Amino acid sequence: MTELQVRIVNELGLHLRAAARFVDAASRFPCRVAVSTDGPAVDGKSLLALSSLLARRGTTLTIRCEGEREAQAAQTLHDLVASGFPGTSPR
Repeated sequence: MTELQVRIVNELGLHLRAAARFVDAASRFPCRVAVSTDGPAVDGKSLLALSSLLARRGTTLTIRCEGEREAQAAQTLHDLVASGFPGTSPR
């Protein structure tokens, strides 16, 4: 299992467009992806589950990946969150 933590820097937090980018990136990997804040972990490949976190700017996400290519998946998802989900802000 690979686990990384990252703080949400995106002004709008983990809004639907950002969550959709996360799910798209997570779904490219064959491993299991779980995401949590302070409570139970949710499926990182489910838009509905991620949305249920109601994660705002400044929230720390814990990303846990387990299985094939887990380290690469965790780092990719960490970097996506740390970069502020480029291209997802409303115009």
